[in-house]
Amino acid sequence: MEVTCSVVFVQPRGLDLLYDVAEPQGGYFTTRLAATTGVSTRLLTHYAAAGDIKRVAHGVYRLERFPAHRFGDMIAATLWAGPGSAISHDSALTVYELAGAMPAVIHITVPHRFRGRRPGTVIHQQALTPREVTVWDDVPVTVIERTIVDVATGIDPSLAAEAVQQAQQQGLTTRERLIAYADAHPDHAALRRMLELDKARLRAV
Repeated sequence: MEVTCSVVFVQPRGLDLLYDVAEPQGGYFTTRLAATTGVSTRLLTHYAAAGDIKRVAHGVYRLERFPAHRFGDMIAATLWAGPGSAISHDSALTVYELAGAMPAVIHITVPHRFRGRRPGTVIHQQALTPREVTVWDDVPVTVIERTIVDVATGIDPSLAAEAVQQAQQQGLTTRERLIAYADAHPDHAALRRMLELDKARLRAV
């Protein structure tokens, strides 16, 4: 007797597909990313009603089964703002755990074309080059040198000076790299003075 075997291909569940795209982003994903996996907006609505996912911003969701991320709000903010955005200023210092920074709002730098507004989020419109952005603990964030310059010129020079010292001591950057970045800034003289002050502090340690 001839036996015919057939192979049945099972499409992975939508939640498993979402997990794959959300994992590198601390459990967060956008409707656009979901669409690339074949998960429709209608299915997202179903998952949200069932408590499997939670809408955290316009077009941004979080997988509820994913462990909570300590910088989840920042990850969600960058997904909301879209490509070309990065956590910046003293919020970036928080990600790097420098200078004890604890801003009450999220600072994010976005492309000039961005027009969104969100409570608890301060928008800085400035084009960032790929070399000025990195991913640290799942968070798209401005690189150390850019972060320190932004804090020095836009938030608090003393906070930036403290971050300079800690970043060098932890091997996150060097004085030479900081000076090279500062020299490209219009206010380079003031930034150089800050770095020279920090150099004196380091010699005294």
